[in-house]
Amino acid sequence: MNPARSATGRRAGGAHAVARAGVVAGLVAGWAAGWAGAVVAPAGVATADDGAVPRLIDREDYADRLRAMWLGQCIANWTGLRTEGRRINPPFYTDADWGQSPDGFLIDFVLNQNPWLADDDTDIEYVWVHALATQGGTALSGAQIASAWVEHVNRFIWVSNAKARALMSRGVTPPATGILTVNDQSLMIDAQLTTEVFGLLCPGMPDRALALADLPIRTTASGYAAHASQFFAVLYALAPVAPKDLTGAPRMRWLYDEARRWVPEGSKTAGIADFVLADFLANPDINDWERTRDAVYARYHGQAAANGFVYRGWYESSVNFAAGCIAMLYGQGDYRRTVQIATLSGWDSDNATATLGGLIGFMLGYDALVAQFPGRTFSDRFDILRTRDNLPDYLPGDAQAQDTLTLWAHRMLPIIDRQVAHAGGRSPTPNGPAAWLLPPPVRLGPGGDQLLHSPTRAEMDRSATMRVKRAGGVVTGSSSVVSSPPGGQGAVGNPVVLANGLEHDFTGREVLTSGERAFYSSQGASPPGGVVTLTVAYDRPVEVHTVRFIEGDHVSGGGWWVGVPEIEVRVGGVWVAPPGGVASHTALDPAVPFQILDFVLASPVQATGVRIRGVAGGALTFVTCAELDALSASETLPRSTFDLNGDGVVDVDDLHRFHTHPVDLDGDGAVTPADRRYLVNAVRWEEPESNAADRR
Repeated sequence: MNPARSATGRRAGGAHAVARAGVVAGLVAGWAAGWAGAVVAPAGVATADDGAVPRLIDREDYADRLRAMWLGQCIANWTGLRTEGRRINPPFYTDADWGQSPDGFLIDFVLNQNPWLADDDTDIEYVWVHALATQGGTALSGAQIASAWVEHVNRFIWVSNAKARALMSRGVTPPATGILTVNDQSLMIDAQLTTEVFGLLCPGMPDRALALADLPIRTTASGYAAHASQFFAVLYALAPVAPKDLTGAPRMRWLYDEARRWVPEGSKTAGIADFVLADFLANPDINDWERTRDAVYARYHGQAAANGFVYRGWYESSVNFAAGCIAMLYGQGDYRRTVQIATLSGWDSDNATATLGGLIGFMLGYDALVAQFPGRTFSDRFDILRTRDNLPDYLPGDAQAQDTLTLWAHRMLPIIDRQVAHAGGRSPTPNGPAAWLLPPPVRLGPGGDQLLHSPTRAEMDRSATMRVKRAGGVVTGSSSVVSSPPGGQGAVGNPVVLANGLEHDFTGREVLTSGERAFYSSQGASPPGGVVTLTVAYDRPVEVHTVRFIEGDHVSGGGWWVGVPEIEVRVGGVWVAPPGGVASHTALDPAVPFQILDFVLASPVQATGVRIRGVAGGALTFVTCAELDALSASETLPRSTFDLNGDGVVDVDDLHRFHTHPVDLDGDGAVTPADRRYLVNAVRWEEPESNAADRR
């Protein structure tokens, strides 16, 4: 208990103290039995009134499951690699090809690697874990991500990962590395296969998982590709709290439906998830997964244009997200069947295998996963230096491997400790159990809208350009340099791109155009030392808390500001300096392109336009701009908490509040004695278990 609050409690006297003591004594009845039921059932936590404490996860059991997750990913990754990119058009593989060699190689499980070899389905997640373990804190900044990638991610990288890494060599940091204008590969598969692990670092906390994964996802992904990555991160976050009374197919369906709720309606990713589910439900044959795969091919690949979509290649986000959905539903929670379907599905077939192999491996636990392959003995060793650089050698006497799956899993535990504590839960202490008491589930917005807690949704909602356009309004971009020629160095001379909202558009709709570029203010049209003004106007007042300027590229002749540009807002039809001035702004580095510069106003204002003005840099004296936008203040959403009386601490006063105003704390939709046990655990977390009987 908090010493300060305990002292306050001792000073409370009279009838109130006596009454409260009686209430608390009644509430803690059954406390000792609560610890007895602390260890969770396989891949689940108790939510019903069965004597166990809700949302309590045993730490060592979780470490075993993390080890199983990595083994499950390794087996599935290397199994899927046997067919990667080999069938990207019909005829696709079918079940009849399993165990055969249709293309001169055997399609079967890969079980005998010793050590397991790193691949991009595991090695970037390894880097994320290493960075979080060594950096400390509760999240990685853009600068920390770039530093980790520059040090460790230099080989075996392709597509959007490769583009992001090249940008980092120029000093660009996330999230700029994943903006579509900056990274033309950001609608590809990359983030889907590198960020699932953040879900298991935030067990039972999908909102926290998305916050932790946000910058890593947006390192390489934008739009619907980011949504697909979020879907898988949420799957992993929900796996530890999937209802324990569900097994096999019902459990996977529960996870599927819950993760789908975190993808915005209208997103291409949401449409794919719904399309696959609808065809699955309409299919009378649970083994005919090939029917749905072929339907996905027709809709999103073979006849993509006719259906209003763009097929971008066999390593794109969309068809491979669909393949994962197919394997998850038709595999019905069976590890072997799920990996088999994903391996045979086509396109980038090691991606869905690794993602789902890790998910089901975690839910099974290590021994149950190994039991899937009777008579097999699996290596625990891991060779990360096959693909990644400058990482510690935890096995200095081993010439082939530098780590083990077991060590890797245990290094994740302190990270989870920090995430649980940061979210308001309880992590292990010297006097408490070796377990996590997860915080109450996130409170949903009106109508049960989880997306209010999505960082990409929050980013989009702050954008005045996106708000006005979604309301049917008009947003106009303009430049003081009106004679900019559209040619030369790939320049875009139309200032409409200043205000197209692309950089803040997380609706996830299909992007039908390609080659989006930033606006170039001039190609020598501005005299040396000339001032350039870029303007975005709105047809209605908007809140301006921050003015955001996102640069385009720098080239040899210019593309940047000299010094710090000035910000103005249009209030009452008049352009003025922000009242109170600019409280802070992001540092400007003329050597680094694609910077995201935020000018935070001292006092938010209602305005009908924002503009930025300064001296153009470089020999050709021009600036570039991908987006200029007015952002509203960030909204802080309340989340569920054990602090029921709102005094900033969790103590016996909250138990008294629960007695007079009971609430559903564990998120099962009902107020039961389980909610009471849950709160008692939170209040008395640090008290020694041996004193439990004295608290009756």
